[in-house]
Amino acid sequence: MEFSKEYDASGLACPLPIVKTKKALADMASGQVLRVISTDPGSVCDMVAFAEQTGHALLEQGSENSKFIFYLKKA
Repeated sequence: MEFSKEYDASGLACPLPIVKTKKALADMASGQVLRVISTDPGSVCDMVAFAEQTGHALLEQGSENSKFIFYLKKA
């Protein structure tokens, strides 16, 4: 999937992946896609809740090499 920006939150524990994702999205234009990488298993549930609460679209989530990957489209 194509994305405009990437944020690597590897090594950060809850709530930092969400806090840093929110900050990264703030610098982006509406419609752009942010790719987030996280090692925190809690970020799977957190990212879904974050997207629902903020109106950003969680386009895709998965994992590669023991890391969680999320694609968020800015509202």
